[in-house]
Parts: sequence; C-alpha cells; structure tokens
Amino acid sequence: MLDFPRWKIASILGVLLVGILLAVPSFIPESTAKQWGLGFAPRINYGLDLAGGSHILLEADTADVAKSRLTNMEDTVRGAMRKNTPAPIAIGDISANGNTLSFFVRDPAQVDAAVDTARNLTQPVGTTGTRDWNVQVVDSTRIVMTQTQGGIDQFVKQAMTGAVDIVRKRIDALGTKEPTIALQGSDRILVEVPGQQNPAELKALIGKTAKLEFKLVDTQADPAKVAANLPPIGDQILPYQGRPLAVFRQAILTGGDLKSARQDYDQNGQPSVSISFNAKGSRAFAETTQQNVGKPFAIILDGEVISAPNINEPILGGTASIAGGFTAQTAQTLAIALQSGSLPITLKTVEERTVGPGLGQDSIHAGIIASAIAVAAVIVFMFLTYGRFGLYADLAVLINVFVILGLMAVLNATLTLPGIAGFVLTIGTAVDANVLINERIREERRRGRNVVQSVELGYKEASRTIFEANMTHAITGLIMLLLGSGPVKGFAVVLLFGIATSVFTSVTFTRMLVALWIRRQRPQAMNI
Repeated sequence: MLDFPRWKIASILGVLLVGILLAVPSFIPESTAKQWGLGFAPRINYGLDLAGGSHILLEADTADVAKSRLTNMEDTVRGAMRKNTPAPIAIGDISANGNTLSFFVRDPAQVDAAVDTARNLTQPVGTTGTRDWNVQVVDSTRIVMTQTQGGIDQFVKQAMTGAVDIVRKRIDALGTKEPTIALQGSDRILVEVPGQQNPAELKALIGKTAKLEFKLVDTQADPAKVAANLPPIGDQILPYQGRPLAVFRQAILTGGDLKSARQDYDQNGQPSVSISFNAKGSRAFAETTQQNVGKPFAIILDGEVISAPNINEPILGGTASIAGGFTAQTAQTLAIALQSGSLPITLKTVEERTVGPGLGQDSIHAGIIASAIAVAAVIVFMFLTYGRFGLYADLAVLINVFVILGLMAVLNATLTLPGIAGFVLTIGTAVDANVLINERIREERRRGRNVVQSVELGYKEASRTIFEANMTHAITGLIMLLLGSGPVKGFAVVLLFGIATSVFTSVTFTRMLVALWIRRQRPQAMNI
C-alpha cells in the first residue's frame, strides 16, 4: 500500500499539475489571456445567472402544420393506392382545398377498397374516439379526406416534444453548455443559452427547419408557365438563384436518409457541407443517378433550391456535397442542423433579447466568499484535529479545487450559482475520506500497531467505505444529470467532477505524501 516507485509518483504529480494548469486561464480575464497568447486555452463558461446570455422564445407555426400534413398525406395516399393489394387502385389527380384532400376513384367497383385504404392511413386521437382525418365518399366515386382539429392538435403536441430534443442537440451537442430549453404552453419553446451574447447567431442555428430534399429538375417544363408560377402536374416551382425552377414533387431522398453531415471544403476551396446517406438512401441515390445521367437534380433546403448540379455519372458511394456560397460558419451551422435532424414543425421567433446576469454581482461575490470561508474553515479544522495528516488533507483539498476547475474548463462546462453550491458541498465532502482514514489510523495505533502497519491498515480498511460512500453520491448526481436541466444539471456536473477528483486527491495523493514522509523520516511515533 505504501510502495510508490518513481514512475508512479511522477504520474500522480503530472496529472495534478496538468489539472492545475488547465484551471489557470479561467482566473485570468479573457482580454488579458488573449494578450498573453492564451486565447486558445479552455475556459469555464459562466451560467445565465452569473454572466447573462441570450433568450429566445419560439412559437410553432400551426397554420403551416395543416398545410404540411396535407402535402404529406397526398403523397401517402398516392403510394397506398398504388401498392394496394390484391390490385392497385387507379385514382385521378388529388386536389387540396383548405383542410381537405379529394380524389376520384376511376373504377366505381374499387370505391369501398379505396375508402378502407384511406381510413387505414388515419390514426386515433388519444382516447377521444375520433381520428385525425375524416374520410367520406361524395358523389359516389369521389373520396374526401378532412383533417380534424384533434388530429392537428395531437400532431403539434408530438412535434413540439420532438422539436425540444432537436433544439437541444443543435445547441448543446456535448451536454456541457447547460442551456434552458423548455416547453411553454402547447406551442412555444423557451431557449436560454448562457454566455451567448448574440441572439442572432443562436436564431440562425435553431430557427432553421433544415428540411433537406433531393429532387429531379423537370427539364421539360414550359419556361413561360414556370415563370408565371404555373407548374405542370406533379411538379412544384421553387426559387433558385433569384429565378423559379420546376422540380418534380416526389423526392429522391430526404434528410431522414442522412447518416452524417460535416463542414468541409469543395474542390475550389470553398466551404461546403459533406453528407453521407444510410444504406436505404445510398441505394435510392445510386439507382436514381444511374437512370438519369446527364440530367440535373436539385438540392433543396427549407423549400429553396441551393444547388442544381448535373448528374455526370452514377453516384454509387452514398455521399454528396452541398455547396451554395457558404462561409465556414454558415456551413458549420448547416452541418449541425442536418446532423441533428430536421425540425418536425416550423418554429418562428416571437421574442429575442440579450439578458444580463440574473443574480447580480452581489450574489456572485457572496458565493465566492462562501467558498473561500468553507475552504479556510476546513483547512483550519483538519490541521488542528490531525496535525501533519490534516495538513496533507488540506493540500489535497486545495489541489482538488483547481483540478475540478481545470476539468470543467476542458469540457467547456458551465458554472452556475447552484454549481458553486455543489462546489462548496464537494469541498466539505472531500475531507470525509481523510477523516475516515485518519480515524482508522488512530484506531490501529490504539491497538498497539507500529506506524507503518497503522498507516497501511488505515488506508486499506477505509478505502472500501470511501468507495461505497462516494458511489451513493455519484448515483444521485448521475440521476440529477440525466433527468435535470438548467441549474439542477449544473449542480450535478460539479458534484460528479468533485467526487471523481476528490477520491483521487484525498486517497491516492495523500497516501503518496504519507509514504514519502515515512520513507524519509522513518518515524517511530506520530501525532494524529
């Protein structure tokens, strides 16, 4: 237990030294750090309550929901009728008007089958007994499908839950920024991001729907009709570089077929976004490009064509590149948006502002003073109670404070006022382990064992209790981290960091100090 070869001593001191050095930049003002050439060094972020940030309130565009569901149902109905068994059902053009879709069944004998197929595409609305679409037969061969308000409300509710997750992924991919993202009412999302002083940048990241589609360009469309916004049947007209472009309505691929997206540079050195498709998307892309060599296809983002390259040869690798006059920042923003998935519902910003620290400088000073008093009180108590061994524990506590801050800086974690509370709590519990160890050593001395035996048994016997006690703390902190948000999450992050580092410093580091003392002094007695 007290055998510490040089390599082990060097490793322990090296780890602690790195932790301390990583904490240093967080104590230096950012402007000064840049002047000293330390602008690259990781720093701790301060939470919304300590440093302010950006506040955005997003609202679902419920009017767009009905329109979007209408478009999706149109494609679904056409596909379901075509794939109907035992025989496909021939239908006429599907027309949309308000909240309804209608179409004719060409063979009157298939009307009943068409109604059954259409009804199978609808879903129940909770336990209300109604469905999200009403299906009726009009004029003996025309089927009318009407959206119900309950169906729209249910879609909005489900979409808003999914939207919260996607917004969180876009803002906090690593889970360390501790933004506040919460539903407000049934159709609003509150977003508060600490340290983000520019709401416009935040809005650019989370306000983009990021609905990606690949569609073939209709090269046979009449240019005059396209210019007059009169698309041929089966087409739609979308803007492309300031002019209208006719594309087929049916998409070759969508964002749902994406496997990954990342910021890259094209062959001209311009920023672009490289994407790769999943197996299904790769097959569909390969088949389409094989069948349409020489024809252009459109890459569409949020209803706007951003690129329309020609298919010069079949693209079989399942990858593609999106280039559209991006900067490195906008390409990175788009890559994050595509990687996190498209928003299931269009969100519009109804409120945005920069907010100042919520608690004020007095509260921050009070937290710092509380931390300083806690550290000083613990140091004095431990020294008076355990002498040399208390001094070792004090040194471990001080180093532990720096290592926690260094670890938080590396992970770009956010420190909030509850985080400071977790910090103070960690300082108090950090010496628990040393109290257990020291009391165990006292007990062994009272039993008549010599110094070396007492120290060895003290550390050995106390280690299991220390491990079990910290495991219960860690389980509690982990649950708060997984289920909490905002300040609760901040408290949990600091607590978990503190548990990990305090075990290392209070057990391994102090044991090394005691071993070195015994090796050097070879004491026959000790005061503890």
